[in-house]
Amino acid sequence: MTLSILTSSPRPGRVRGGSQKGRISRKTLALSLAGAAVLALTIAGFTRLPAQVDGDRGIAPLANSSDIQVDGIHVDETAATGADARLKGWKDAEVQAWKKAGGPDMPAESIDAMVSSIVIEKEQVGPHRYIATLGVIFDKAKASQFVGGAGAMPRSAPMLVIPVLIQGGVQQVFEMRGPWQKAWAEFQASASPVDYVRPSGAGGESLILTAGQPSRRSRLWWRTVLGQFHASDVLIPEARLERQWPGGPIKGTFTARYGPDNTFLGTFSLQASSEQALDAMMATAVERTDALYRDALAQGLLKPDATLSAGNTALEAAFAQLRAKLLPGGSAPAVSDASDVPIPPPTIMTEDVSGVPAETINVQFVTPDAAAVDAALSAVRGVSGVDGAATVSLAIGGTSVMRVTVKGGSERLASALRGQGWQVSGSGSTIRISR
Repeated sequence: MTLSILTSSPRPGRVRGGSQKGRISRKTLALSLAGAAVLALTIAGFTRLPAQVDGDRGIAPLANSSDIQVDGIHVDETAATGADARLKGWKDAEVQAWKKAGGPDMPAESIDAMVSSIVIEKEQVGPHRYIATLGVIFDKAKASQFVGGAGAMPRSAPMLVIPVLIQGGVQQVFEMRGPWQKAWAEFQASASPVDYVRPSGAGGESLILTAGQPSRRSRLWWRTVLGQFHASDVLIPEARLERQWPGGPIKGTFTARYGPDNTFLGTFSLQASSEQALDAMMATAVERTDALYRDALAQGLLKPDATLSAGNTALEAAFAQLRAKLLPGGSAPAVSDASDVPIPPPTIMTEDVSGVPAETINVQFVTPDAAAVDAALSAVRGVSGVDGAATVSLAIGGTSVMRVTVKGGSERLASALRGQGWQVSGSGSTIRISR
């Protein structure tokens, strides 16, 4: 944007009369230039600033398949034409994959009859030569009698995966596409007894599942997050990359953690010779991390945390144990005399709502931080007659919305919340609460 201002004003002290038209003072000139700059920045902002969740945030995971997949088969074949070399390489990959899967000796034609598809990981086709890295998928219905076992494999409860990548002093999950999340997305998890729930980072997932989420300890907060992904607990595989020099070797330190307390399971290190070998190192790291989670599942460590269940019984029991440890002697303090005997709390008579139909209500509440989310959910879930309460829109620093199923309707819910000290406005299917 160009702004041209032409002025023609006589020097001070030379004008003694006549019209003052056409004169522009220094103050007016400065204001005009400032306004033009603000306008230019505003236009640039509207055209260049994307939405907070726009862009490629992650990679969608492969669908879990019950078929038997063998990856990383290298072939190098020559023939009269490139197409013939390619077909020859595929046949050789099928035989190699069958041996790698532990299958018995069989004719190549019989192995080919059990193959459902060929996965091309990387290939180069020449006039007479074919070099490739392939994956072979065998039909489980046909091949399970020879490899993989036909029996049902016990699986874990659904586990949410938050792959944290640390490189260059920056932690990330879905803020941008990274090799660690990509490796987990491409991992064929059907062969693992761990039921991985792998988000893609699309939409608001990149705002909820961040690198800081594993450091949270609030059970109510974790219940809200896990409920949105239909998971029972959380796994936090962590990868830390250290580059020796640009384009040189890359050292990776990988750690397996789990649970809302970010409990440590195990760690190991790998090294890639260059950036080109990084993806292969990440794929190997995912397989070894999965082995750590398998061992933990076999040892009974990957059971869902009882404090993440919908009820509060286990949470109250945990608090009781904590109070017993913190109090002197592990019990309540002794009473010195009769005057110090605590007065028992009054008995609260709950209203019988067994025959009242349930209604669904949207409750809006201000959430400046995570503690506000916990407080609002606790207050609403503590009302008699509430069958369920879950956030459907989470906005830290703004107004969140929870969907509540309650017997007696919004008036009864509003009355109970006012009794807890909340300010309630609105009526019908939508109410707003605040402190």
